[in-house]
Amino acid sequence: RGALPIHLTSSLESTLPDMSQVPPVLNLTEDDLKLMLAAGVHIGSENLNALNSRYVFKRNEQGIHIINLQKTWEKLQLAARVLVAIENPKDIVAVGLSVAGAPPYSQRAIMKSTRYLGIRNIVGRYTPGTFTNQSQPTYFEPRCVVVSDPIKDHQPITEASYMNVPVIAFVNTNAPLRGIDIAIPCNTQGKLSVALMYYLLCREVLRLRDAVSRETPWEVMVDMFVYRDPEEAEKQEQQAKEQAEYNAQLAGAEGEEWVEQGTAGDWAGESQADWDESAQTGNWGEEGEAAAAPEGGW
Repeated sequence: RGALPIHLTSSLESTLPDMSQVPPVLNLTEDDLKLMLAAGVHIGSENLNALNSRYVFKRNEQGIHIINLQKTWEKLQLAARVLVAIENPKDIVAVGLSVAGAPPYSQRAIMKSTRYLGIRNIVGRYTPGTFTNQSQPTYFEPRCVVVSDPIKDHQPITEASYMNVPVIAFVNTNAPLRGIDIAIPCNTQGKLSVALMYYLLCREVLRLRDAVSRETPWEVMVDMFVYRDPEEAEKQEQQAKEQAEYNAQLAGAEGEEWVEQGTAGDWAGESQADWDESAQTGNWGEEGEAAAAPEGGW
């Protein structure tokens, strides 16, 4: 059996539905697009995995691959619909492992996702055999695994593939796609990008659950998902404390200055003394009568 003629093949493809089309309510909005651009979600890596070329829009002059944000949004919507289909949120686990020398940008975002979605989380260090070894005290069987970076989280991905557990991953242009079922292309190296992607995923899941309305903005700000360096947070708290102490000292000094000015001179007493001296030096009524008498000839 030979292949179909070219004109029949083109006509058949034209009748097939476009799999990238989504309902209008799920389309990428201008506000979300601005957030993604501001957070640098579209900034990829200098290296490119051949399987990720479908998600790349172009390569700039610096050699950095630019991610197609429309593809990112479509995969994000697909991942949210998969997570909503799981009845028990505890069967979902989000993984964000830390590597020596690299700040754990995904940990705070995963903790917030756990709070709002009710899912499990594994952050920091991963114990081998968590998904495969039943003798482990931390063993459990998830129905879906969400990983922050396939390069750092390779061990959970490998074990999930052994147990036939679907994996949703945020991937950069240089990330391998082995063992990943749904890849969401984005910048996995920036703390703002990682925080925004988890924020959007949580929001879309809650919207599909009818827990958050699409007509009104979500009351939770994306700032709550952004990683904060402990040293930087302590420094900011120390600066705020010093500023508060300075303001208190300044207010106290101004109050003492006003009190000293009040005690140095009694304005009311001085005014009364001036009026008394004016009354003693002359009687305005008598002077007026004296001046008017010669003129009237009385």
